[in-house]
Amino acid sequence: MAPPVRPRVLVTRQLPGEALDRLGRHVELRVWEDELPPPREALLELVRGMDGLITLLTDRVDAPLLASAPSLRAVSNVAVGYDNIDVPACTARRIPVGNTPGVLTETTADFAFAMLMGLARRVAEADAYVRAGRWRTWSPTLLLGADVHGATLGLVGLGQIGAAMARRARGFGMRVLYVNRHPRPELEAELGLQRVDKATLLAESDFVSLHVPLTPETRHWLGRAELVSMKRGAMLINTARGPVVDPAALAEALAQGHLGGAALDVTDPEPLPLDSPLLQVPNLLIAPHIASASHATRGRMASMAADNLLAALEGRRPPHCVNPELFL
Repeated sequence: MAPPVRPRVLVTRQLPGEALDRLGRHVELRVWEDELPPPREALLELVRGMDGLITLLTDRVDAPLLASAPSLRAVSNVAVGYDNIDVPACTARRIPVGNTPGVLTETTADFAFAMLMGLARRVAEADAYVRAGRWRTWSPTLLLGADVHGATLGLVGLGQIGAAMARRARGFGMRVLYVNRHPRPELEAELGLQRVDKATLLAESDFVSLHVPLTPETRHWLGRAELVSMKRGAMLINTARGPVVDPAALAEALAQGHLGGAALDVTDPEPLPLDSPLLQVPNLLIAPHIASASHATRGRMASMAADNLLAALEGRRPPHCVNPELFL
């Protein structure tokens, strides 16, 4: 008797940990080996004949891609967010979509607070100053930064990562304001948080940290008018999604000195082109979308994506399913 035909699965990037080895024991695996994501035309060709697809945020899964893959029956995103996936189009095809929530909360909050601290105390600037041979003596006015302890932190979004950020801020004696669609009285009681409106948060916060998904409502949540309304000298931290901030308006606010600085782990677009006005301002700390980049967290994310994919291919509801209505 011939062995059963194994499902064919495309993984759009190398993944850390043991996820690929485990997948390889159950499916016929094809992995895009390059560090850069597959170009669009290559992705459309690669997905033909595939039963499953493991994607990253850089891979657009939309109606044209689904049309190129008539046998596709599972999509699993190695990310919490899934704005790269047309979920209604997948649902119409009865294709379960998985994501990886929860696992990166603490790691991302660690990085967001590290960005806040690095920006406030000008750590990257200090390192560059020394390496450029400019450190000749000690001066009481050299590289003065902003205090974090006792400052006001404004959190835009109080989901899991925002709440983890608030807990870190409490250790620094910060006053924490937040805006969120719904009040979080339990966290207000636990952490001494105060829910305010958008205008109040922007006007009173020394640091504003973004923790919202990208939706039509949050796109350019911070535009020119909002950035100008921020407290003069305030600092912005974005580890959410790049398009939550209008990049041209941010570059302008930084160049004019209205903001004290910005720390970005995400940009619009990604990667940021070298001729971007944002890269011309000195008061910017930037990282290449690495807030969840610890060995343990990225390995767990890959493992969760594999679990989601294997469950869907077996006709079961993925443990973390974006469109669970398919299984009602």
